[in-house]
Amino acid sequence: MFDGFLVTGAAGFIGSHFVKLLFKENPKAKVTVLDKLTYAGNPNNLKGLEKFNGYSFVKGDICDKKTVEKTFPGHEVIVNFAAESAVDRSIQEPDAFIKSDIFGTYTLLEESRKQGIKKFIQISTDEVYGEALEKPFEETDTLMPRSPYSASKTAADRLAYSYFTSYGLPVIITRSSNNYGPFAYPEKVIPLFITNILEGKKIPIYGTGKNSRDWLHVRDNCEAIKVLIEKGIDGEVYNIGAGNEKSVLELVDAISKELNASKDVINFVVDRPGHDRRYALNCTKINSLGWKPKISFEKGIKETVKWYKENEAYWKPLKKDLERFARGYWSKEAKK
Repeated sequence: MFDGFLVTGAAGFIGSHFVKLLFKENPKAKVTVLDKLTYAGNPNNLKGLEKFNGYSFVKGDICDKKTVEKTFPGHEVIVNFAAESAVDRSIQEPDAFIKSDIFGTYTLLEESRKQGIKKFIQISTDEVYGEALEKPFEETDTLMPRSPYSASKTAADRLAYSYFTSYGLPVIITRSSNNYGPFAYPEKVIPLFITNILEGKKIPIYGTGKNSRDWLHVRDNCEAIKVLIEKGIDGEVYNIGAGNEKSVLELVDAISKELNASKDVINFVVDRPGHDRRYALNCTKINSLGWKPKISFEKGIKETVKWYKENEAYWKPLKKDLERFARGYWSKEAKK
């Protein structure tokens, strides 16, 4: 349908899975990855793609206008995964999030407008809604972000929409729930829990551990994005969720069972500021396009735990870098 995909931030977790999906469905696809290769951008996530003639990689920052201008020609679809995405880091270092998530998105949108891009997919997040304390959020609900990360993603989300209304740029915005699966950076909760248990370390749990999230397998999310490129309506927002709502304690239980670990691995720590208690999405809109998640949480978590067990060479070097950043952050134990 479209010729030429530019996928930003695709050396990261979700973006790398999306590029692999594009080539799985069409080995002759033309796909360029533009990635700055920050701490979460890992060339190993893209290993093996060089065998495809249509694959190319450009190391660069989406905030760099000259790099963006040089990379855009020959592409019809832009899928913007590039973003700073860790809530804890955003609380400590919000400046990087404002620059990358907002100004970077602006740079991409401006160049898309100038070059007549046929489809611009802005990857947003369910965190833009804030806490879902009552019913699951619908796409038209008020946005109430509660961290620098979610606020920066909200700004990018609405900026992308403004380019549709102001310039007619064919923008589609996705808001997915928490993704999990192979190749996730080990600061994210599921790989952090898995790798800590494998290393014989405690699992840090904020507050009471009752905060809940909907867990969506990364491959299901990528399938949904592909459906939206083909069937989505320009200017629309689409929630992408799996209906797998789990509390942190339920996550620990599921992972511990897979690893035959005891529950004394838990280490309750002081809750982070503004910690959202619950996220939940109403996905009727994207379901009406024919998409539904295929991977159950039980199957997905089993596969994910197995992958981390078998790929220590991938995540152990990353944990060393992560621990340097996190040292002291989870050091205070909460009173039980």
